[in-house]
Amino acid sequence: MTAPQTSILIPEPRSGLELNSESLPVALKKSVEILLHKGTKVRDSFDTRDLAVTLDREDPLGEFRQEFLFPVVKSPDCRFGIKKKGEATVYLCGNSLGLQPKQTREYVEEELKKWETLGVDGHFSKVRPWVTIDELCVDNMAKIVGAKSLEVCIMNSLTVNLHLMMVSFYRPNAQRYKVIIEGKSFPSDYIAVVSQIREKGYDPETALIKVYPRKGEHTLLTTDIKAAIRENADELALVLIGGLQYYTGQAFEIEKIVKATREVAPNANVGIDLAHAVGNIPLQLHDWGVDFACWCTYKYLNSGPGSIGGCFVHERHANKGTEIPRFAGWWGHRKEDRFDMAETFIPTPGAFGWQLSNPPVLPLAALRASLDIFARAGM
Repeated sequence: MTAPQTSILIPEPRSGLELNSESLPVALKKSVEILLHKGTKVRDSFDTRDLAVTLDREDPLGEFRQEFLFPVVKSPDCRFGIKKKGEATVYLCGNSLGLQPKQTREYVEEELKKWETLGVDGHFSKVRPWVTIDELCVDNMAKIVGAKSLEVCIMNSLTVNLHLMMVSFYRPNAQRYKVIIEGKSFPSDYIAVVSQIREKGYDPETALIKVYPRKGEHTLLTTDIKAAIRENADELALVLIGGLQYYTGQAFEIEKIVKATREVAPNANVGIDLAHAVGNIPLQLHDWGVDFACWCTYKYLNSGPGSIGGCFVHERHANKGTEIPRFAGWWGHRKEDRFDMAETFIPTPGAFGWQLSNPPVLPLAALRASLDIFARAGM
């Protein structure tokens, strides 16, 4: 029997939003179908154990739970709630640090063994040469963020990449110098933006526009973000917003924000911080037309504490070469003559042209273990 098509009322701060179940992600759609089969009202059932057990049993992604290692309670001092000693924890901290995939140790130890047995020759070994090891992650990562492989590079850390992107895509002048960000953005975003504004000779008091939720509300209305863009259009240089607000969980309507910017401030760029969005919600960076995006991989992408970051640069910027100002490094030079060691810089087309240094092998091995799971599970 097929569950009937329905609409679910999901409360918003100002009004209800009707979502047709056919438009929901597969896993959520399956959950809705289960509720309908049980004849249960959606809104009245979120807090019942019976519902939770049913959804766990029927979850089409449930089999992937066994791919991860869960912390085990070892003493009464363990901060992961009250469970019996030796039991696996209920882990709800992926917004801070994702769980370790079971494959991670194997993948990392393979590279350690290569280092042990080959030394420097590991850079050009027949199996996963280190000189291109980051490229093994690019295709799967591109699928996660909705991009072309040309547009994605795995490098550095989130805030380092934000700074590199703002060097290229925040180019203020006397007419256009303002930056719009969400109020109460993650502190590292705010600090990075303020430092970029000051470094370029402008005053954050006048150059930084922060958009807050309305009084008594907790989430930002897209209409208010669009209004801020319109009001500052003539002076706007950059819109930098999170893909998902770290404190409230609000997923921003990026496509609408990009469109609004293009309509009234076509010379302004749009950048996205995907720290809490990547691996968590569906993304379509290429189709949305954002200029750049940055993310970390240690949260929902499970690559390990403090691990490597990722970067997206839209295809329309791919072949502009040195027309785009940037902080350049040797590894961003085109691959065909990189090892000629010449005192020139010709950027590799696409996001790879923003690389500074050779890829860190061990963090990339850990990331690859997680991305292999994503390749099977999908977004």
